[in-house]
Amino acid sequence: MSAILAARGLKAFYGQIEALHGVDFEVEEGGVTALLGANGAGKTTTLRAISAMIRREGNLEFRGKRMTARAPEDVARLGVAHVPDGRGTFTDLTVEENLRLGAYVRRDRAAVKADFQRIFGYFPRLAERIHQQAGTLSGGEQQMLAISRALLLKPSLLLLDEPSFGLAPLVVAEIFRILRAINESEGVSILIVEQNANLALDLATRAYLLETGRVVVGGAASAIRADDSVRRAYLGY
Repeated sequence: MSAILAARGLKAFYGQIEALHGVDFEVEEGGVTALLGANGAGKTTTLRAISAMIRREGNLEFRGKRMTARAPEDVARLGVAHVPDGRGTFTDLTVEENLRLGAYVRRDRAAVKADFQRIFGYFPRLAERIHQQAGTLSGGEQQMLAISRALLLKPSLLLLDEPSFGLAPLVVAEIFRILRAINESEGVSILIVEQNANLALDLATRAYLLETGRVVVGGAASAIRADDSVRRAYLGY
């Protein structure tokens, strides 16, 4: 399977501080890739580097086209949607207004209307709260809204940063079930950062383990799960 996203020697910086030290990884077309690691390992930084939110160097390609020098809006137009940590919900706006911001670059209004209904099929609670202020939603509903807003960009690649953080187990299970459906039925490739390694490896086909800004293990998710050092450090058995 070909790679939709490939990084070779990717470095990222906060000011003069180098936070990624030449990482290599791939996201397969139509696949799910997980980034694992402890807090501070560089997982969130990797997503921010892909989205051009921070300075980066090295080779980063999207469907074979170099994207290292592209601005954030250009990355979005390529078909890369980023659901950041903290969800990034516009709390003073309604659910509908948040969703329409997700489709701001699109001109196919009839298709946007159809996509609203498709998304409400995944997340019916958002349809029930369409006129409600986003800041009054539960944490799980805000995460659903953040994912839905990203999907309205019609992405080929979805970047997810800690989608389970702070949510009840039943809500997490529902969100991950929907993410699997989006991947399998719509072919959206996913790169997910997730502290719950078991959850991430259940969803992913490939995984990479980061430590202090470097990839230390990478391969099939099943092989990563079977690795003794990964199991002891991240899976709890």
